[in-house]
Amino acid sequence: MRRKRFDRSDVELPAIGQGTWNFPESGARLDEAKRALLRGIELGMTHLDTAEMYGGGRVEELLGEILAGVPRDRLFVTTKVLPGNASYRGTLEAADRSLRRLRMEYVDLYLLHWPSDLPLEETMRGLEALVTSGKSRFIGVSNFETGAMVEAAEYLSAAHLSCNQVLYHLGERGPEHRLIPRARELGIAIVAYTPFGRGRTRVAGNEVLERIARKHGATARQVVLAFLTRDRNVFTIPKAATVAHVEENAGAGDLALDDDDLLAIDAAFPRGAPGPLRTL
Repeated sequence: MRRKRFDRSDVELPAIGQGTWNFPESGARLDEAKRALLRGIELGMTHLDTAEMYGGGRVEELLGEILAGVPRDRLFVTTKVLPGNASYRGTLEAADRSLRRLRMEYVDLYLLHWPSDLPLEETMRGLEALVTSGKSRFIGVSNFETGAMVEAAEYLSAAHLSCNQVLYHLGERGPEHRLIPRARELGIAIVAYTPFGRGRTRVAGNEVLERIARKHGATARQVVLAFLTRDRNVFTIPKAATVAHVEENAGAGDLALDDDDLLAIDAAFPRGAPGPLRTL
């Protein structure tokens, strides 16, 4: 699994991690999802993303149970505070609740889930306090436009804005215009969620992706993940609730596309004109 430097630190993360949005909460689907998550960790997909919003905290609880037997230092765990909880004190309290559910003393990355109506400076002060207290190693934001991302970074003094997690897939390449280049300049990692889109971007059966996949002995989904993580500061967190899908995602970790591949994908899925950041 290809690993890349995260933030300005010496920490390296796998290019491809694992998301937990809509993670099954009971029954046979949950049992398979548990097996899939642990299989992904075995394959090097040790960046695990969740949020207090997912299942109203239930997904954090499930992760705490599933990961209880995995050495903590093998993992990079991200969770997020809801905007409505993102006052200074609310951020600290939300983080404590998440840590209890996750059964952890710290998370690796704590994010503001999307822009809040509460003062951004206050939220960033709360996030920064989590770093100084040792409850989060890194902090960041999610679903932030370029200007708002820069503003959030400017409110920090004792910590660095390490990440902006955004919607980024072949049908939504808007972040490539301004967001990704500016983040690269500032040493801010971009983590792409929903890398396969949701019904708007056809991956299976696409002639260009299938041709490139055959050339490399890969799959179309693996080509997509390799394309999205081609930039040195872009990571992705596809969700996979089955072992087969996790193994397929992990197989993209060492796939290197050549210039002809990149040009072909660029032509088949053009970036389009700059515009506002889309979210789900």
